[in-house]
Amino acid sequence: MSHPSDLDPITPYQNDEGSKREQVEKMFNRIAPTYDRLNHTLSLGIDRRWRRKAVDALKPFSPSSILDIATGTGDFAILAARRLAPRQIVGVDISEGMMDVGRKKVQEAGLHEIISFKKDDSTALSFDSGTFDAVTVAYGARNFDNLEAGLSEMCRVLKKDGHLMLVELTTPPHFPMKQLFWIYAHVVMPFIGRVISHDDSAYTYLPQSMAAFPQAEVLKPMMLACGFSEVRFQRFTFGLSTMYLATK
Repeated sequence: MSHPSDLDPITPYQNDEGSKREQVEKMFNRIAPTYDRLNHTLSLGIDRRWRRKAVDALKPFSPSSILDIATGTGDFAILAARRLAPRQIVGVDISEGMMDVGRKKVQEAGLHEIISFKKDDSTALSFDSGTFDAVTVAYGARNFDNLEAGLSEMCRVLKKDGHLMLVELTTPPHFPMKQLFWIYAHVVMPFIGRVISHDDSAYTYLPQSMAAFPQAEVLKPMMLACGFSEVRFQRFTFGLSTMYLATK
């Protein structure tokens, strides 16, 4: 099964010869120092509420070991450590620049004995099969080089009956939010991104990657085809963000 973003991948730097993975790594290394401030500014702080809802969806399962994929600056890993009290969280990412920011935040939060970081490729994880109780990926799946390979790998490293919690930015499907968001994404978002991050491409790429990411009605069967036995989804804020909870 394939989807448009695999056939014609959306990349941050259109004139760059590198693969999507190489370009995404370069982009996040560039914007790492300003990423957190920019993220909360662009979402008007709503992303914090989305993250809490996503973390809390795992509470009934009390996961002891968690793999946080595309961990970035560690925001989601820190929130999960505080709200779920696991024994261990491993945050993986391809951007050392983002994880360096995350390591400092984890140290300051006093969570360094619970949260560790490792450079790893989401589409070819270095962990043994059946290692983790839960896998999380918050706002990073649209950056995968190959979405199906990433989903299959997340399923592989989960223990039997383990859970994947995936939350991703999505374009609102209905009028009038669909039209209002288009204006915000193509005019306001690139302008704020340029002012704060000084990277013209990063926040032009963001709305493009959101538009290319499959809607829930497409992603759910894709997740089932990648090995998950049950998938539920919930849209937040008129469809600006969608959360998926899948069981292996």
